[in-house]
Amino acid sequence: MPRPVWSGAISFGLVTVPCKLENATEKHDVSLRQVHVEDGGRVRYRKTCDIDGQVLTEDEIGKGYEVSKDHIIPITDQDLADMPLPTAKAIEIVAFIDRATVDPVQYGAGSYFIAPDGPVAAKPYVLLRKALERNEKVAVAKFALRGRERLGLLRPLEDALLLSGLHWGDEIRSSEEVTPPETELTEDEIKGALTLMDTMTVTSISDLDVTDHYTEALHEVIEAKAEQREPAPAEGEAKEAAPVVDLMAALEKSVADARERRGATSGGGEATVHEMPAKPKKKAAAKKAPAKKTAAKKTTRRKTA
Repeated sequence: MPRPVWSGAISFGLVTVPCKLENATEKHDVSLRQVHVEDGGRVRYRKTCDIDGQVLTEDEIGKGYEVSKDHIIPITDQDLADMPLPTAKAIEIVAFIDRATVDPVQYGAGSYFIAPDGPVAAKPYVLLRKALERNEKVAVAKFALRGRERLGLLRPLEDALLLSGLHWGDEIRSSEEVTPPETELTEDEIKGALTLMDTMTVTSISDLDVTDHYTEALHEVIEAKAEQREPAPAEGEAKEAAPVVDLMAALEKSVADARERRGATSGGGEATVHEMPAKPKKKAAAKKAPAKKTAAKKTTRRKTA
């Protein structure tokens, strides 16, 4: 069973739910070590004190804030535990919102299962979960973990509660610097892209082949090396990206390929799509004028929940 990473309580108005946080995800990556190329020896790192050169163990290493090059203020674990922070031992629910209003770019700061801590926590835990299920809202919460205060969304996941960490608004870069110049598109090109999207639409991500082929291939390389043989060749041919010369032709070909793949995987069923617009005839002497470049509009930073 996973080890709890935090213990405290959910604060929901005057209702409290004693709970613990456990990691909701786990990594299945293949760990590779750094080795000396010449003889295969392990490369190791040692932590040393820059004053006396002593090699230190983990229990001899503390934390400190560098005021200047020669002045560091030591910060102990007890200092951090005693910080005057309301969320130090509580997941404080501050509001409820529609989940669709949160931009996915804010996700990515860790996901944790919330487990009730003790029999007394079961009833308020289930109450909060059922209330969230009933009104289809998510709770915006603040909590402190690993030395910093965090923002998160608390929501039901099957019969449990899940806390998804969010990035703070000032941690998300503005998209202004990567926004392309204004570009002209025809209505046929937009409709063609919509047709392709319809053809590639599935009900759930579980309907897709989400196998981690990279890890599979890496395991095969390791096994082949251990058995002193060549790795088995990859199935299928690698596709090379080619420059798009005719956008409409590329869309039409993509739709046809997607329909063929769907037919092969769903027993020949036809996908429901929009009618593909007829490709407009090109005039022999006509040349499309280049699109005017306009200054990119300034974007304001998204407000966070």
